This record gives sequence, structure tokens and C-alpha cells, in this order.
Amino acid sequence: MIERAITASLPAKWVTADEAYGQDSKFRTWLRQHRVGYVLAVPRNQRLPTTAGNSRPDVLAANAPALAWKRRSCGTGPKGPRLYNWAVASLPGTVDEYGHWRLIRRNIVKPTDLAYYLRFGPAGTHDEDLSRVAGTQWAIEKCFQTAKTEVGLDHYQVRRYDAWYRHITLVLCTHADLAVTAAHATPKKGALARPAD
Repeated sequence: MIERAITASLPAKWVTADEAYGQDSKFRTWLRQHRVGYVLAVPRNQRLPTTAGNSRPDVLAANAPALAWKRRSCGTGPKGPRLYNWAVASLPGTVDEYGHWRLIRRNIVKPTDLAYYLRFGPAGTHDEDLSRVAGTQWAIEKCFQTAKTEVGLDHYQVRRYDAWYRHITLVLCTHADLAVTAAHATPKKGALARPAD
């Protein structure tokens, strides 16, 4: 799907995804070859290259100095800005003004609640932009959850790829149509307006 979007010249600068995609080295390699930036979640036991050899993200997080952590918003949620502490560090392998970084998100209230990311993109990208890209994953997950409950995204039986593909395409088009319609709808006089998320 991403390959078709890039081939069709859609203006995509960044890709973000969960651990299932983040630990897929072929997927990461394809994105790097096409110069598409990414912020991909990885499991805590994912091996990462460092100048001293390979290491795990959880070990790197435990050894991060206190000054490495910066409080940043990764987007706005239903209760305001989603604030977390973030640590960013370079990984070896900068090529053609693109670099690799590891990104760690730490919960402010529960400091043991950590999330790990691999990042690839233009060398001059600001850390705030990385946090924002990582935060878009919540909007995507919310979109999928809404599509499941409102238009039956998860109501299919996987028997063949073409049937699955048609179902997913129809459901996502329907979901997009409903979202646009709801955004443009004018509330009836006297009706209670639904609060925005």
C-alpha cells in the first residue's frame, strides 16, 4: 500500500507504525531506499546498532543521562496536549544527509512505562517533529477503532486476499465519507452539539 502511494507521487514525508512493522527490517530498508522518513515503534528487545556494538532499547534507556530527557507534546488528545518525556540519540549510519536515531518515550506519571522507536529521516529534523510524528499513531489507531465500531472494519472472514482487499477498501471509503459528512454537517436548531475530541 505504501509502495503504491509513493509510486503514485503522493506527498508522504513520514511513515509511522507499531512494533509489527517496526521490527520488519525489509520494510525499514525499503523506506530508506525510497528516502521516506519513518518513526517506527520497536519492541524493547530489538537489537540496535551503536558505536560500541549492538544493544537493546531498554538497556539504552536505562543508561540515558538525565539531561537527555526533554518534555514534549506528541499531539493534542481529548484532554489537551499529550505530554511525555522524550530522549533522542543518533545511531551510526548517516547516508546522503539522512540519519538514523533511536527515540524513547517515557510516561511522566509512570516512569517505567517506556516506548521505543527507530527513526530515519533528514539530518536536520527537529526532535519536536519526531515526537509529533510518533504521536500521529494515536490518530490512526482511533480511526481504525471508529471504523471497526461504526462501519464494520473487522467484520470479514479472511479467505482470499482480493475479498479482504475489497472489504477494507469499501469500509475505509465509507468511513472517510462519514467523517467528511459529519465535519460539514450543521447541527439542527436546538440540538445538542457533540463535543470535539
